[in-house]
Amino acid sequence: MGLPRRRADAAPCGGADGVGYGRTVRASRLVSLLLLLQARGRMTAAELADALEVSVRTVYRDVESLGAAGVPVYAERGPAGGYRLLDGYRTRLTGLTAGEAEALFLAGMPGPAAELGLGSVLATAELKLRAALPTDLADRGARIRQRFHLDAPSWFREPEPTPHLAALATAVWEDRRISVRYRRWQAPREVTRTLDPLGVVLKAGRWYLVAAASGQVRTYRVGAILDLTVLDEPAERPAAFDLADCWQEHAARYEQGVYRAEARVRMTVAALAQTTYLFPPAMSRAAQDRADAPDTDGWVTTTVPIESIRHGCVELLKLGAQVEVLAPPELRERIASTAHALAALYPPPSEPQPAGTPPPAGPQPGVAAPPWEPHSGVAALETPTAGTEVPAVEAVVAIRR
Repeated sequence: MGLPRRRADAAPCGGADGVGYGRTVRASRLVSLLLLLQARGRMTAAELADALEVSVRTVYRDVESLGAAGVPVYAERGPAGGYRLLDGYRTRLTGLTAGEAEALFLAGMPGPAAELGLGSVLATAELKLRAALPTDLADRGARIRQRFHLDAPSWFREPEPTPHLAALATAVWEDRRISVRYRRWQAPREVTRTLDPLGVVLKAGRWYLVAAASGQVRTYRVGAILDLTVLDEPAERPAAFDLADCWQEHAARYEQGVYRAEARVRMTVAALAQTTYLFPPAMSRAAQDRADAPDTDGWVTTTVPIESIRHGCVELLKLGAQVEVLAPPELRERIASTAHALAALYPPPSEPQPAGTPPPAGPQPGVAAPPWEPHSGVAALETPTAGTEVPAVEAVVAIRR
């Protein structure tokens, strides 16, 4: 059981240092209260207490202190009442600590900002921030930039062209409806949709649009948008919509829904450890969570989720001879067919053949045909949808017709 959280208005430990600590905490809280009212407008005492993690009585005392210091804060009574600042009042006080200033400079993402059409805006904002900060804090920002760099895209993936991202970001910001021509996987491949854009998300170097269509919230890959027109119509945005919560729900639902089958397998303990690096996260977690105790030969039996027979074959082949498929029989047959086809290309070491020697023409005794249709003499394995984040496979084998 965790310890109870200490409230900001709780009395500090005794001693002279405790008195100084209490004054520092209260001064920081007064600044936070002032900035909350400046940013949000009217707030009730209960809302302020919740945001500051103090009691309502403490809020009353802090508001009186701000008023005594000359800050024009007023109380409005009634059901819609609360505390607010005098219209037009702004404070130049930010209360930034050294760590907070460093975090602001570290949080800047020039690449994504430029893709959104905000590159110059971000640069201007940073210049204004540096000008407003004391010299020592501004220098810390430059030092941070020279020592930390954020590179969002994953390895071995070219940046996806997103020519309509800037226009899309404008429509999202201005709450304007859009018409898009979109390329999808199923037929018909190209469709036209009228959407209410709700937000954009950058995930592993790729941009996604979250939008409402026909009363349902859906996700679209921005790189698949072929044409985009910003309409002169207001977009309808649900009052309770939260982009972060919506995206997390979508990501969880996608990960659960993409795996439609399971495979029962045996693998070595070493192979089980390698699944962390070779399998998609959901497959790796399931393999390790559902693994039995190792037998005397160091093999474990476990169950992994798969998208399809083809996808399961591609993923499990990464473990080579350290895995055996027990079920389903279709997957076991496909793995066996692939193994026999590989054996035809690579004879045993006792029968060396020059590299590039093609196998004998026609079907070979005991050798099954490759489980996919070759194309131009070479069969290419289909890249699995859920495996896009898996590191590059150690070897790529071309199976000839």
